[in-house]
Amino acid sequence: MTLPNKLGIPDSTALAHEEERLTKKRAQELYDEHIIETFAVGTYAGLQEIHRYLFQDVYDFAGQTRTVNIAKGHFRFAPVLYLTEALAQIDRMPQNSFDAIIDKYVEMNVAHPFREGNGRSMRIWLDAMLKRGLSCVVDWDNVDKDDYLLAMERSPIRSTEIKVLLKAALTQRIDDRNIYMKGIDASYRYEGYNAYKTEEI
Repeated sequence: MTLPNKLGIPDSTALAHEEERLTKKRAQELYDEHIIETFAVGTYAGLQEIHRYLFQDVYDFAGQTRTVNIAKGHFRFAPVLYLTEALAQIDRMPQNSFDAIIDKYVEMNVAHPFREGNGRSMRIWLDAMLKRGLSCVVDWDNVDKDDYLLAMERSPIRSTEIKVLLKAALTQRIDDRNIYMKGIDASYRYEGYNAYKTEEI
């Protein structure tokens, strides 16, 4: 089923292509125009701002907490009934070490607060926490898609695997535009979006 969208596109494949093009352009603006630096780091409000900015051209629900229950495969994300409290608890989680930051990221993934675009928004959110707290970011281009998805699937039960995977891909090149842009492409590739390169949009 195709999500209702501002573009009036009824076909899911056509929507995915246009969504990728428009949101990658916005992701580029987040970095080039220093917009990401104006958002709160490590809070749900900051994640909402990232999501709103990325998806503003595509969905009316950009930046809005979902009001429906969602699942991916056999995994059901946090029920709507408990979502507000879950997000408040995540806001209170510390972000003063690598392990604490990844634990926070894992819990936000379980919450999955938006109808669409959670992973892409959350990876930008994660890098903002790592940059602020530890002066490093993930070089997503060096994180294998299958390894990442499997580690994230297991992370609610045991987060060791995702921590090892991401720690091995950390870089101190926090102001390297190329790292960011290639990272956006890798992040989108995890979700099956690979029709465009961010730099070419």
